[in-house]
Amino acid sequence: MSLAKVIRVLLVDDHRIITDGLRILLDGAPDMECVGTCADGAEAIESITHLAVDVVLMDIDMPVMDGIAATERIKHDRPAVKVIILSMHDEPAVVKRVMELGADGYLVKNCGREELVYAIRAVHAGQRHFTSSVVDGLVKQRHSMDSAKDVLKDLSEREVEVLAALAEGLGNKEIGDRLFISPRTVDTHRTNLMKKLDIHNLAGLVRVAIKAGLVR
Repeated sequence: MSLAKVIRVLLVDDHRIITDGLRILLDGAPDMECVGTCADGAEAIESITHLAVDVVLMDIDMPVMDGIAATERIKHDRPAVKVIILSMHDEPAVVKRVMELGADGYLVKNCGREELVYAIRAVHAGQRHFTSSVVDGLVKQRHSMDSAKDVLKDLSEREVEVLAALAEGLGNKEIGDRLFISPRTVDTHRTNLMKKLDIHNLAGLVRVAIKAGLVR
């Protein structure tokens, strides 16, 4: 096989046992070559300035610079370099964030060798690959948000503003100052929100606001 067809992979993880294991897995793929290993995002950014790298396998939780910050920097400075997140995290918020930053793939660390190799080949070919559990989590989150937004459709614009402010942890006076209304009016809106949404405490209102995407 010619050198031009070899996919050059950089491994980025602060645990040596992980990078050693990944290197062994990739050694069995004739079209892949591990060109280096890094213990944090800063090392990865430095490495791709003097190494020919096609695909970066990037952990998230690392010292000095985490994988999210490193992914953002790499995709900004060198968009041709493909980045696959390989993490123990599969929370929808984390996945959505790295997708927004331009990550080309997302795998959880319990994936098998076949999926790992497939993902590397896919992103190198210009596709994106996100493991099924990650996709399922994003779909469930979207359904939850859509359901919460349906609940909000009967609220007035002002009530939605008050709900969002309550979810931020603001008190009646702070909300009143922000919206140029009196604290008593804020309290009235709060009471009406609980009636319309059939919720009987502030924690319930906050949960609805978060699910609807009113606050992060």
